[in-house]
Amino acid sequence: MKMVQDIIIKPVITEASMDRIADKRYTFKVSKDATKPEIAKAVEAMFGVKVDKVNTINMKKKPKRLGVHAGYTSEWKKAIVTLKSDSKTIEFFDGLN
Repeated sequence: MKMVQDIIIKPVITEASMDRIADKRYTFKVSKDATKPEIAKAVEAMFGVKVDKVNTINMKKKPKRLGVHAGYTSEWKKAIVTLKSDSKTIEFFDGLN
């Protein structure tokens, strides 16, 4: 069985993700093999909130250069978690706004 920390890797903090917080939508970097029900249970267990729905996006690799060295960014999975309207907010994100 996967631990909660194995499913949710870290929060994604960008301008777009910070704008979604007002609508109770939070963005996380998650494990590549995590499913939507696993992500929902992990967020509920970690933060003590009620999850309404989960949307996932597989972020593809992109070419990057640093001088003469060429390579790619790593592939990862992003999850946008929408909380129920009667659920409390996640305190970690409240301090960022």
